Amino acid sequence: QVQLVESGGGLVQAGGSLRLSCAASGRTFSRYAMGWFRQAPGKEREFVAAISGGGGRTNYPDSVKGRFTASRDNAKNTVYLQMNSLRPEDTAVYSCAARTTYYSDILYLNGDDYTYWGQGTQVTVSS
Repeated sequence: QVQLVESGGGLVQAGGSLRLSCAASGRTFSRYAMGWFRQAPGKEREFVAAISGGGGRTNYPDSVKGRFTASRDNAKNTVYLQMNSLRPEDTAVYSCAARTTYYSDILYLNGDDYTYWGQGTQVTVSS
């Protein structure tokens, strides 16, 4: 069982930056592929970023590519999402997700592939 706790959300003006953190309980954090997703009111959950267990591979949708960067510190059991050049349309609840993997370089882009989810953190971008 893995517990995930996000932090770092808040209110920021358009063009600003935020860094989200997701702290995981348990051991062998490198065995977990991680993902970030967001959901705005009235909209479906949207994939934001994925990072492999070893941290060497990442993937982003076009909507955030070049603005968001996922990283991880396996020694601290933490994954990060650096968000730059934020836009009002980035406003949503952001959640991290985890699933076990035996392969350090695999990525999962679909929310249904993840087993564990955090409670989410609100990000609000004002215009």
